[in-house]
Amino acid sequence: MKKWIVILLTAAIAGGAVFVYYARSANAEPLEIGATAPDFTTTGALAGQEFQFSLADKLKDGPVVLYFFPKVFTEGCTIEANMFAEATSEFNAAGATVIGMSGDDIEGLKKFSVSECRDKFAVARADEKIIEAYQVRMAPGLAMTNRTSYVIDEGGRIVFVHSATKPQGHVSGTLAKVKALSKS
Repeated sequence: MKKWIVILLTAAIAGGAVFVYYARSANAEPLEIGATAPDFTTTGALAGQEFQFSLADKLKDGPVVLYFFPKVFTEGCTIEANMFAEATSEFNAAGATVIGMSGDDIEGLKKFSVSECRDKFAVARADEKIIEAYQVRMAPGLAMTNRTSYVIDEGGRIVFVHSATKPQGHVSGTLAKVKALSKS
């Protein structure tokens, strides 16, 4: 009997170690400041209306705040979307566009764009390629992103990164950076 307990404990520890290894790999460090932002086109929603979003096209208008969030209508993601909505006029005054990115389906994003983004900024679908390119996968095998915010300048370079579980700090950090960019 003791032998089976030892075997089960060993298997549990080994399984836990494997999970931690893969979870750490999934939560790779975000892209670094100075890196070229991977270009993409995806489906987005603004005020409940579906549209095609192209990062390259949007960068022609000025810097882009690309913030990744795990899941629509969850507590932290709702708080973060509300905070970005409240600050949208300040981002616009600094010449920046805000777009939230999630692995959710477009129908959920359309509803979220109305109720939580308050029709003030767009949210878009982060597919597998985008999640991998921006190194924001939450956990192995999940099409969910962690909470990471990037500021991308007009030249397509990442100039600010904030990656944290809690929504606090994402809006203030990205807003401070776009304001600094508008002054330079």
